[in-house]
Amino acid sequence: MSSTPPTDSRLGEQQLAEWAAERAAIEAAERERTAEVEAAARVARERLVVEVNALPALPGVYRYFDAKDEVLYVGKAKDLKRRVSSYFQKNHGGTRIGMMVARIARLETTVVRTEAEALLLENNLIKTLNPRFNILFRDDKSYPYLKLSNHAFPRMSYYRGAVDRRHQYFGPFPSAWAVKESIQLMQKVFKLRTCEDSVFNNRSRPCLLHQIKRCSGPCVPAGQTGDYARNVASAERFLRGETDEVMAALQEQMMAFADGQHYELAAEVRNQIQALSKVLQQQVVEESSATGRDRDVDILAVKVQGGRACVNLAMVRGGRHLGDRAFFPRHVDDATAIHSDVIEEQEVLSPERQVLEAFMAQHYLAAPVPSLIVVSDTVDAGLAAALGNQAGSRVAVQAQPRGQRRIWLEMCVKGAELALARLLAEEGSQQARTRALVEALDLSPAEIDKFRVECFDISHTAGEATMASCVVFEGHQMQSSQYRRYTIEGITGGDDYAAMRQVLTRRYSKMAEAAQLGTGRLPDLVLVDGGRGQVSMAREVFEELGLDLGLIAGVEKGEGRKVGLEELVFADGREKVYLGRDSAALMLIAQIRDEAHRFAITGMRAKRAAARTGGSRLEDVPGVGPKKRSQLLQRFGGLRGVAGASVDELAGVKGISRELAEEIYRALH
Repeated sequence: MSSTPPTDSRLGEQQLAEWAAERAAIEAAERERTAEVEAAARVARERLVVEVNALPALPGVYRYFDAKDEVLYVGKAKDLKRRVSSYFQKNHGGTRIGMMVARIARLETTVVRTEAEALLLENNLIKTLNPRFNILFRDDKSYPYLKLSNHAFPRMSYYRGAVDRRHQYFGPFPSAWAVKESIQLMQKVFKLRTCEDSVFNNRSRPCLLHQIKRCSGPCVPAGQTGDYARNVASAERFLRGETDEVMAALQEQMMAFADGQHYELAAEVRNQIQALSKVLQQQVVEESSATGRDRDVDILAVKVQGGRACVNLAMVRGGRHLGDRAFFPRHVDDATAIHSDVIEEQEVLSPERQVLEAFMAQHYLAAPVPSLIVVSDTVDAGLAAALGNQAGSRVAVQAQPRGQRRIWLEMCVKGAELALARLLAEEGSQQARTRALVEALDLSPAEIDKFRVECFDISHTAGEATMASCVVFEGHQMQSSQYRRYTIEGITGGDDYAAMRQVLTRRYSKMAEAAQLGTGRLPDLVLVDGGRGQVSMAREVFEELGLDLGLIAGVEKGEGRKVGLEELVFADGREKVYLGRDSAALMLIAQIRDEAHRFAITGMRAKRAAARTGGSRLEDVPGVGPKKRSQLLQRFGGLRGVAGASVDELAGVKGISRELAEEIYRALH
């Protein structure tokens, strides 16, 4: 019904009265619904107050939930009743805490025995529940290690995952690069093998690494001597930080070769010593006190600026500085503002300290805790105690170090500043590109920070293994977790138009229904990699689904298909748009288009490889997944080799049982 009265002079007074009565009924119904909502809110708030008043004055953890039962905030307290009451005792207005408190529909609490237990439980829940108003650190992959296998001639390899006690692991390392650098050093100095056991067991002569003196060649009888075991022992001592002992042993070995007039062997050992000395000068702590506690140290520095924060972690293991790793938490502004509003004045913590404590509590739930942690800001003493309880040994936290530790901390602080400055610059650039694109295309997103673009591309090889990709740009960055690939089937090979029709229909059929029901959200812009033909196909799909044609834009190659000359083609009849070679909007479109192309072509290549090697036939066998398929193909050199293998040979592959080997044999014969 219209909100304005009818103005046609031909309408009589009776019709006007009917409109007024209908309007009054609608307004009365709206007032009634508003009153019901307000009454329900009052009842919920009264219930919350009753629950809060009944809380014990004991340490514990509390959790707030909204009406959709989504967690808003997780906190800990020495005194649950006093802390939780402080949220409801005054009107917080339009502050961040006021916004959160207004959304609280219910609460849960857990009483614990000590503050240390409260701290650990709080951060376990934060990592599990991802609350909207807590400082959150992304739950990254586990840390990488350097692995020495349990073998007569141990293999050295990069490893990430669960630890198997049969093997030796050294680390953790802050990055994959740090592990690979150490592996290269071990190859150069100690000549340990890096080949898979399946390759090692089937070699008849040494590989190229042996020829360039990066492996002693234990895969053949000539290399299977006691020297390999001595090199493994030396590598183990070096990785444990026993560098002096390793250097002394090498020097003794060099002198023994020289005394025996084996000058070539002595020269090789001399080269090992020189290479090791060079690394030690770069990485080993230059201080005589680098023993005991200083051999394994984590250094943490935090920097907060522009609503973002960075925690830089530097790791020293075995007296060697292994490198840095930067972490960027979410919800910093909201979490620190809520803390400052609700905590008593004398307990208010700086944003840096809040971020640092949140990182330590969340990070060390899963990561190994060293005996010493050097930090850029003072932290709660109870935090160190809690980490020590978890590690099963004493953990010292030092905020104002001296000597070498101070040098480490200064380096770490500088790393945090540089990493945060780089992040802010990148985010500022991406935000500027988003605004430029919105303005150039005259779009009107509800919130520019939630502006969403979906881009499609088709990839195939002469019609073989056709694959479509959909990549998503939202919140000023690519959202890789929302990428999707679509296998295109039932079309003529090489028909890109039919492929585009299929992928758009599959993508937006259900999305259109959800959007019409108000339960889903369409993107603000749909990009297709192609010109008028692809855009026409997208137009047909959107017309069939009843979607807005103004959402569609095609990225058409410019003259000579040169980068920077692309033009945008629209489905709603607008003229082509050339944004300009240096346009920030074009840079963003090119970034999204290139990512869609990359994602499509990698999927197509994987599909093509599976089809050509017959890998998919192996995966059709129940119990054979991608990992076992890869092991089989690698062990026997391809599908033909797998098909030619006997049941006994198949069962000899790691992870393949006798029953599964028989099943594979039947499937391939």
